Amino acid sequence: MDVDFSVILVSLVAFCGLLWLLDSLLIKKSRLQAVEQYIATQSKGKSEEELALAIDDLSRESLPVEYAKSFFPVLLLVLVLRSFLIEPFQIPTGSMIPTLEVGDFILVNKYAYGVRLPVIGTKIMSVADPQRGEVMVFFPPHEAKYYIKRVIGLPGDTVRYEDKRLYINGEIVSEEYQRDISIETNIGSLDGTLHRETINGVEHATQHINGAARQRSRTTWVIPNGNYFMMGDNRDNSSDSREWGTASENKIVGKAIAVWMHKEPGFHLPTFSRNQRIK
Repeated sequence: MDVDFSVILVSLVAFCGLLWLLDSLLIKKSRLQAVEQYIATQSKGKSEEELALAIDDLSRESLPVEYAKSFFPVLLLVLVLRSFLIEPFQIPTGSMIPTLEVGDFILVNKYAYGVRLPVIGTKIMSVADPQRGEVMVFFPPHEAKYYIKRVIGLPGDTVRYEDKRLYINGEIVSEEYQRDISIETNIGSLDGTLHRETINGVEHATQHINGAARQRSRTTWVIPNGNYFMMGDNRDNSSDSREWGTASENKIVGKAIAVWMHKEPGFHLPTFSRNQRIK
């Protein structure tokens, strides 16, 4: 399982906020009482400088409280931004090549498909539904890990993928051959082809490996209500809805909108040469 930064962030915000609240309601009062008692019993004969130093020492917040009050507003702002507006992700696999490459850093619009509570993901306000052709981040049904794929089938659709051709509700999806390419896989480089596919008016690149594709037990799927059929643009080298089923509406994270940075694996500096809008 990937480390869920949202859980860590919520925990830190809650801890800092609780510490600040406890200090305001309980601990601060005892500090003020200590100052009052000092002034009443020990201030006589003290110089103004000695009195000021003593009062400052007695009224000073503890280090944990001081840090909590400093970090709470910053952490809360980051939590709000990541939970309801924009969240960054890094692409870990090649399932969306050629659209997204390993090492791409992308921005995900968290409110495009509705406002959801952090961590638990409960939708509290509807905005719009995912549309065919959009690139979406979500949790798949088989593991608690972020996935990013393209929306192919909507609730009620019938999707068929056979002989490297995609059909939605009985109609073949437009796909235009571009050129021959070499495709990197876990067994080495294989010959393949690059295509230009159009779904719901969205044009995007896809690629196929020449010869036999990954063997799958099904070729046709009917999408149930509240679910979406997801596929990678690297069609013959993608673990997607053809293997583990549909993505549930309540597991949606957001809509991928842009690549803002790229870093090759290993000891390489990040670059901005791939900055682009995702389509």
